[in-house]
Amino acid sequence: MAAVMTHPAPRPMSAEEKKVIFASSLGTVFEWYDFYLYGSLAAIIAKQFFSGLDEGSAFIFALLAFAAGFIVRPFGAIFFGRLGDMIGRKYTFLVTILIMGLSTFIVGILPNYATIGVAAPVMLIMLRLLQGLALGGEYGGAATYVAEHAPHGRRGAYTAWIQTTATLGLFLSLLVILGTRTWLGEEVFADWGWRVPFLVSIFLLGVSVYIRLSMNESPAFQKMKEEGKTSKAPLSESFGQWKNLKIVILALIGLVMGQAVVWYTGQFYALFFLTQSLKVDGPTANILVALALLIGTPFFIVFGSLSDKIGRKPIIMAGCLIAALTYFPVFKMLTEAANPDLAKAQASAKVMVTADPAECSFQFNPTGTKKFTSSCDIAKQKLASSSVSYENAVAAAGTPAVITVGETVVSTVVTPEDIAAAKTAAETKLADLKAAATPDAKAIAAATDSVKKLSGEKTAKDAVLTAKLKGALKAAGYPDKADPAKVDKLKIVLILSYLLILVTMVYGPIAAMLVEMFPTRIRYTSMSLPYHIGNGWFGGLLPTTAFAIVAQTGNMYNGLWYPIIIAAVTFVIGMLFVKETKDIDIYAED
Repeated sequence: MAAVMTHPAPRPMSAEEKKVIFASSLGTVFEWYDFYLYGSLAAIIAKQFFSGLDEGSAFIFALLAFAAGFIVRPFGAIFFGRLGDMIGRKYTFLVTILIMGLSTFIVGILPNYATIGVAAPVMLIMLRLLQGLALGGEYGGAATYVAEHAPHGRRGAYTAWIQTTATLGLFLSLLVILGTRTWLGEEVFADWGWRVPFLVSIFLLGVSVYIRLSMNESPAFQKMKEEGKTSKAPLSESFGQWKNLKIVILALIGLVMGQAVVWYTGQFYALFFLTQSLKVDGPTANILVALALLIGTPFFIVFGSLSDKIGRKPIIMAGCLIAALTYFPVFKMLTEAANPDLAKAQASAKVMVTADPAECSFQFNPTGTKKFTSSCDIAKQKLASSSVSYENAVAAAGTPAVITVGETVVSTVVTPEDIAAAKTAAETKLADLKAAATPDAKAIAAATDSVKKLSGEKTAKDAVLTAKLKGALKAAGYPDKADPAKVDKLKIVLILSYLLILVTMVYGPIAAMLVEMFPTRIRYTSMSLPYHIGNGWFGGLLPTTAFAIVAQTGNMYNGLWYPIIIAAVTFVIGMLFVKETKDIDIYAED
């Protein structure tokens, strides 16, 4: 770690420093905008590119494709970090934004599954991998570049502007999505309008490249280059020497790992939870998240500046601890605010799946190749697709699974008599609709589809079971979706803002702290790897992992155990082993 020195008092920001922060931040906003479009449109992309799978598997596969971009980020950090330490900060993160922007634009013109079949998701995932590699080299470059321009005593405040870029990028993506949805309408947007935000990114790319071409190289790197002291082997210096490797490991476990899960819980999982678990419509959820982002974003600067005074470590550790202690009650409050009918039904009519454990599989099917055909698996899939939390009970071996909703028992066994009765009722309904004085085309189409499903052996059983379960859930008060009239929007915005403030606590000071932990000659490489392992793997995989936990256990809140445990581990390791860095001399050579 660099040496501690006495420095002059902080001075006002110069015009050149303002330009550096603006250029770095604006370019990074655009880059995060590109990256977040995919996450915000995961449900639509699931239907466009993974339509060959069932609805639940398609959404999880879409999340995995989103996560693929995070998985490769550490490799991008290694590759571009090495270049940044050898040839310079400026040109390295100019290349990253070109890769990122072009990959995003191509997603906007990529044919879907219905057009080219399995080639569509394969190409989509390849583009996601390119985006992840580019972003792996982006953050370290921007954070290092700004920190090396910042005067001592202001690094937390200066780099905090970089920290706002991810949130601002998400905010910009939500605004463009919302504007496009409103302009084109939901039906057109779901069909082809979702491509517009991706295509618009080409203009953002042009602006970003123009801005970055006008920037000068970092003074710290330029000085080191002129003196011939740049690293010839930044990878071996960073990870082959124990004095540096141990700091990389501590930075990952004691800082970034916890920061990542708090960050992704507050900014992504909360949005997914609103739309997937609580069934709030997409446009409303996007507006509420956007409002919370407006409220929360200034706190990046607040906590970044505060870290210059009281230290980086206490703020980051406090954010991890508070998150771990409050996530469960906060997300339950979110349920009560967003879908009070669901919260009421969960409290008054418990749902139970009673099944032979030998019939119950792990409810995670990212490839769509595994078929869940046992009565236990079918029961759990039905409940998961309806966003219903349930408990599990053991039945005797060989006994078909049953679902208990309050006092109502729904058997997973569908008899021929059940099918015949359902088909007769559906045909009668269809005939009545056709004979009506003013026929309803949509209702007739739906009724025709119901009759068709009841005519096939496999689809008939599924349709009858779905109808039986839907009737039991409706009778017990479980809603199909959140009632817009009952959504407490103010309370939701306050809850989301609270989650965002936790994000700003852990994320606002961390760029400065990571920069300060490593010497200039290997800084880009050394700080980028733990950041992107933490945020790419532990953070990026959070939505997929959390939903898999929910699918397996049946409880919609159990996915929160993932961020809670990791944040708690970071708090303990960070408090015991990570040292404060705010007074470090980042220009020192060792």
